[in-house]
Amino acid sequence: MSYNFDIGAFIENFRNSCSRTYEKTFSKNEVVTSYIRKRQQVCILLEGSADLVRYDRNGNRIIIDHFSKNDIFGEVFYNITTNNELFVEAKQKSTVLFYSYDNIASNCKNNCDFHPTLSKYFNELILYKITDLNMRIELLSKRSIREKLLSYFNLLSTKKFSKSFTIPFSLTDLADYLSVDRSAMMRELKLLKEEGFITKTGNQITLLQH
Repeated sequence: MSYNFDIGAFIENFRNSCSRTYEKTFSKNEVVTSYIRKRQQVCILLEGSADLVRYDRNGNRIIIDHFSKNDIFGEVFYNITTNNELFVEAKQKSTVLFYSYDNIASNCKNNCDFHPTLSKYFNELILYKITDLNMRIELLSKRSIREKLLSYFNLLSTKKFSKSFTIPFSLTDLADYLSVDRSAMMRELKLLKEEGFITKTGNQITLLQH
């Protein structure tokens, strides 16, 4: 799914027009924000990349979502129903735009010109995130490691409009994202190469078969 408006121009306008926003830069592995309660906050990744992660009781790390430039995130997009806190962690030096609001449907107290634009497009932003989460659920519903890998590769291929693309994770993080054992995943990647499904050079993948 793609936006029906220029997301880059939208964010730049938001960044420069609304007095309720502020920017902050984070170092690699630094926590950007956490999800445990509903804060009136929307976050936009201006530069860098970040992961939404959860740690279970045994300390195992699960990657719930991955964010890249212009992605929008925050508690407003998630219904927190468990006591397991979610963290957004910077994967590299990253700059995030934070927006705190009283009511997303109402003008902010400073009555900035941009807020009606935000209200106009906010439903589409939510729909985009819901669609993205539904694709994630579909991916995790695959029974085998091979099915998960090929489904994920097809998603990346579709987003890039190309059979060649770069995995935005280390292989360890990819295993966490797919909720699979890393060693078993590495064996499956090797088989996919040997059987002619993919070529792989580092994190660069090319799909040879669909």
